Amino acid sequence: MKETTPTKNNGWIEVRRPIAAMILLLALGIGGVAGLWITGRRSSQGVNILLSTASAAVSDQVSFTSGFTPVVDRVLPSVVNISSARIVRFADSGPTSPFFFDPFFHEFFGGEGQGRDHPREQRELSLGSGVIVSPDGYLLTNNHVVEGASEIRISLTDKREMKAKIVGTDPRTDIAVLKVDQKNLPVLPIGDSAGAKPGQFVLAVGNSFGLGQTVTLGIVSATGRGNLHIVDYEDFIQTDAAINPGNSGGALVDVRGALIGINTAILSRSGGNQGIGFAVPINMARQVMERIVKEGKVVRGWLGVAIQPVTPTIARAFGLEKPEGALVADVTPGSPAEKAGLRRGDVVLSINGERITETRELSLKVAMLAPGTTVRLKIVRNRREMEIPVVLGEQPPERPVLGSEPEPGAARALEGVEVADLTPQLRRQLELPPRISGVVVVGVEPGTPAAEAGLRRGDVIQEVNGQAVANVSQFEQAVRRGGREPMMLLVNRGGSTLFVVVEPR
Repeated sequence: MKETTPTKNNGWIEVRRPIAAMILLLALGIGGVAGLWITGRRSSQGVNILLSTASAAVSDQVSFTSGFTPVVDRVLPSVVNISSARIVRFADSGPTSPFFFDPFFHEFFGGEGQGRDHPREQRELSLGSGVIVSPDGYLLTNNHVVEGASEIRISLTDKREMKAKIVGTDPRTDIAVLKVDQKNLPVLPIGDSAGAKPGQFVLAVGNSFGLGQTVTLGIVSATGRGNLHIVDYEDFIQTDAAINPGNSGGALVDVRGALIGINTAILSRSGGNQGIGFAVPINMARQVMERIVKEGKVVRGWLGVAIQPVTPTIARAFGLEKPEGALVADVTPGSPAEKAGLRRGDVVLSINGERITETRELSLKVAMLAPGTTVRLKIVRNRREMEIPVVLGEQPPERPVLGSEPEPGAARALEGVEVADLTPQLRRQLELPPRISGVVVVGVEPGTPAAEAGLRRGDVIQEVNGQAVANVSQFEQAVRRGGREPMMLLVNRGGSTLFVVVEPR
């Protein structure tokens, strides 16, 4: 499986995915100087957040004659246009965009700077949207709208303009909190995104293409969208309400005019709306905001495990009825998971009684809890169910996100696989610590089940069916004992471990 490759251009972030050559575009907008191509549930102290019940009466006014006008009239004053400026520094000269010499590009974005010589420092302008959620001046927007900004200005529908400052940002959810020095601002009531259901009407409001406030109508297409590789923590609301460049940070509201999401990204071949947009659910955005305002940063719970999906093959090998849950591939030494007795090979089925159907759900649920919280994990170990209490720690800085899967690739057969003893030279080359033992995969024959499954040169096989293997001889004996039955391998790849089910043809 090919890795997604993020690239930046003109304030947009494109993520090229191998499926259907689709491009995920963060709907930041048409910022950029011409010629420039830049590839917890309690309300926090001091933050006055209104609930969605304040707008319940609005829905009674929706009719065939007025449409959603009463809702729009209520929402528009609380959605602002954001203009930000940042200083871009160049390491070298020369154009970096494949479209740099495209006349249409310069006609659309401006005609300056078409020469080959660039200054090493340049001011970039970009546009986006934001939502006022507190009468004393707090706003929600996307992190990518204001990231690196040296100056931020917002404009309201009543033509007022004012400077805003960044209170805090959270790149892992793409949420930013801004503050303006104003009181009695028009506030958009906050709803409950947990109640969003596919098929319900929604409105998207934002500064499309920098034209000013624009309203579009659609439905919730899906909820709980993830694995899009936009941010670390993904639980998006998908909608077909038109979301275009400039809408980033804008509001997704229900028919009562309550805020249920922050518009963030679109899935598009062309760069424009094609009916697939994504919004960060307001329940997640609100929690991030409250932590930023109260703590000055987002503090997340930490379990300390590496997990991988439970495939149908793994489910059969572990005696599970369904391919659900999160398989513990590794446990960080000294982590809350290790202290609680969680082991490699455990399958987490639920947390605090909430079922885990896929790995990212465990990641999200743990991250949204505060450090020090005791959680109850229902697990399967050696085909037996049990419950383990774990006291969550605080997620360390720069630590990989819980729930980040090991690199793709799981060998399902040993045919065509060549292994070698782990010599001191190979150990140094692979930068393996002394505690790691096993056999090194030195070759995988193309077209074999192992190659198709993704077993790689450099993988270190540590166990076969739970039996440690320290050399080639032990490895071959363990494989022979397994016969034609599926085998469970423990593989070390790049310092991380993952389970691999080997299933003969």
